[in-house]
Amino acid sequence: MDTHTRTSTGTNTAHVGPGRRSLLGGAVAVGLAGAAFDTTAHAVGAEAGSRGEGGRFQGKSVLITGATSGIGRAAAKAFAAEGARVGFCGRRVEWGRRVEREIRDAGGEAIYMRADVRVAAQVQRFVDQVASRYGSIDVAFNNAGIGGGKLPHEMSVEEWDDVQATNARGVFLAIKYEIPHLLRAGRGVIICTSSSAAEQARPNGAAYTASKRAVQGIVKAAALAYGPKGIRINALLPGTTDTPFVRPPGIPDPEWAAYKQAWGPLNVDGLERMAEPEEIAQAVLGLASDDFPYMTGASIAVDGGSTAGRKMIQPSGA
Repeated sequence: MDTHTRTSTGTNTAHVGPGRRSLLGGAVAVGLAGAAFDTTAHAVGAEAGSRGEGGRFQGKSVLITGATSGIGRAAAKAFAAEGARVGFCGRRVEWGRRVEREIRDAGGEAIYMRADVRVAAQVQRFVDQVASRYGSIDVAFNNAGIGGGKLPHEMSVEEWDDVQATNARGVFLAIKYEIPHLLRAGRGVIICTSSSAAEQARPNGAAYTASKRAVQGIVKAAALAYGPKGIRINALLPGTTDTPFVRPPGIPDPEWAAYKQAWGPLNVDGLERMAEPEEIAQAVLGLASDDFPYMTGASIAVDGGSTAGRKMIQPSGA
């Protein structure tokens, strides 16, 4: 997902909220900048991108919307590392070409195509071109989305419509054009990115939460419609993830590490930290694999325990 607003590229996830600057300052003031969080210990598959022989997705074709950064990018690299041929889209051409190059340089197979998930003709063209290039679509990860952190009375109708068109209508359009290819094959897996915000709203998240709840509704209905045809469809609900969607531009690495160190215990009851995009990507690969043949119509939270708890005292949009 790419747009003029900050995206969840996935959407992946969540905006850390208007209070982040004050928390950033506080974190640095108490010396947390020197205790930078070691994300490498948690970034499962951080080296994804180098093609693995005999991986779970060897010979399979994977389609991803919104993969120019964040969760989508991590998923594209992880699928390629396990042998998949990956076709992905996004609006930011330079970023998309970079991801394509990273995967190919590591020995994987990927193709980037520019497409806006709000535009039906572009979505159809993207899906059909991926299917034509690789002969089929085995897995679709409908991940594109944007944020929309405003109070209802402060949000314009156009802003509201843009969030719904990208996050909910974009998922509908992707499924609409993916399904004919999967029906012809008589099998397939679709995963759609919702959000922990679908279960845990924020005062300024009406548009975002509504759109992500809609994704869950689409997934449930589609799972019932196409399950008898051998197609599994599930929703993934990421928690706040360290991506460009969350991180304010221009924040130095030490300051951002300090912010995350302070933010985690205040917001995530379970693991007390933000997710890394590679961790969410591994959940996507798990759901897409043959390990869950009886799972469909489900909404799976991968949020470090945030929706299981009650903290979230620092506004978070996720």
